[in-house]
Amino acid sequence: MNPVDELNPSDDQLLRIEAASQLTTLSKSCINLWVAQGKFPQPLSLSKTVKVWRMGQIRSWMNDLFESQAGDTHDSRSLNDSREGK
Repeated sequence: MNPVDELNPSDDQLLRIEAASQLTTLSKSCINLWVAQGKFPQPLSLSKTVKVWRMGQIRSWMNDLFESQAGDTHDSRSLNDSREGK
């Protein structure tokens, strides 16, 4: 089980950027940049000035990130092992 799955809030809970920043440990400016670049989930617009994310969106994004990182680590170990003749 991923650490993100152990969080208590409902997947439908709405998070403003401050909460998304604390949860992900990304700065608000990084989140805004990554949203623009398509690297972070798009927020829901409640008004012109209020943007929110569903907890489930962020959980899913984090789980996907963890899984891809775990795959990259495994792939690099396999590559290193094959170079050393193991």
